[in-house]
Amino acid sequence: MAWRPFDLHPEYPPEGIPFSELEARYGGGVADRQRAMFDQAGLPYAGNLEKIPNSRRALMLGELARERGAFAALHPRLFDAYWARGLDIGDEAVLVSEGTAVGLDEREIRETLDSGRYLDQIEAFTRAAIELGAGGVPAWLVDERFLVPGAQPHDVFEQVLERLGHRPVA
Repeated sequence: MAWRPFDLHPEYPPEGIPFSELEARYGGGVADRQRAMFDQAGLPYAGNLEKIPNSRRALMLGELARERGAFAALHPRLFDAYWARGLDIGDEAVLVSEGTAVGLDEREIRETLDSGRYLDQIEAFTRAAIELGAGGVPAWLVDERFLVPGAQPHDVFEQVLERLGHRPVA
C-alpha cells in the first residue's frame, strides 16, 4: 500500500499561515477546537502553534526518505515535530534535524530542499488528489484508490483497509 504526498494549498506562503489569519477566516477558537479534538483522541498537542507551516519542503524530504528506505521512520517524526513539539516543519533546520535523526545524509537533505527535487512528483500527486475530490487537509489517498476526506475516526480507516483486502492487526 502506498502513501503519496500531495499539497492542497500550493499558494501558502513559504513562511506558512499565522493562526491569527485562520481565526479571522474561520472565527475565533481554532486552536481551542484543535486541542479538544486532540484531547478527545488521546493525542499529544503542542498548543504553542503560531502558524500552519508550508509543508512542501517536508514533502520533498519525505520523498527523499522514501527513496532511501527511511520513510517509515521519518513520517511519524514529522507529525510529532509539528503537533507534539510545536516545531515548524517548513524550516530547513528542523527538516535537517529530523532527516539526519533517521539516517539521511545532511548534504543530500540540503541539496534536495534547495533544488526543489520531487516538486513535479508532488504536484502530480496533488492534481490526482484534487481530481479524486480532495478539497482540504487532511485528506488521505489510500493505495491510490480511496480518498478519505478530513479527520476521521480510526474505524473509518480500518474499513477502507479491509475493503482493500488488508486484515486488521490484532
